[in-house]
Amino acid sequence: MNAFGLIQIGLILSSTTIISSLQCNHLPLQQRKVIENSLRLLDKMGKEFPQQCLREKMSFRFPTQVLQPRQKETVGVAIEEIFQHIFYIFSKNLTLAAWDRTVLDQFQNTLYLQIEQLEACVIEKHTQRCWSKEVSRLKLKKYFQKIDCFLKDKQHDLCSWEISRAEMRRCLQLIDKVTRKL
Repeated sequence: MNAFGLIQIGLILSSTTIISSLQCNHLPLQQRKVIENSLRLLDKMGKEFPQQCLREKMSFRFPTQVLQPRQKETVGVAIEEIFQHIFYIFSKNLTLAAWDRTVLDQFQNTLYLQIEQLEACVIEKHTQRCWSKEVSRLKLKKYFQKIDCFLKDKQHDLCSWEISRAEMRRCLQLIDKVTRKL
């Protein structure tokens, strides 16, 4: 390869890095837009909360302390982890959920794209994790396992999905609240 070709490759790589870092600088703003869109899609995906499901409400108790660290990078890692769990839950046995499949696909795609963006931006994730980050990850894992077990125990019925959808709405609202403070 000639020198001109190497210069072109170098320019492409450096511009890609610059564009990526610019996107990362605007990540909180982008996350707010993604969360607003995700909340809109969650609402559009299904109808109003079914009356027959009101007596089955369950408190999963989101670990809010995972979104309260002092460093933006730590919050980014937690948000990425939350999006991954939400994506996982909404990629499971959805046959009894009476939702609009097109909107559900849009919701899943939105989450996936945001996970990809966060993975690219959160460099600290690849470094040695400190104890508090692992504790946060475990708390999030436990929270989402409760939701997953609830769905399994209820055999992924309509009410369990609607309750889970409402819980994911609360979860996204908490993330939105945190990102507005960043």
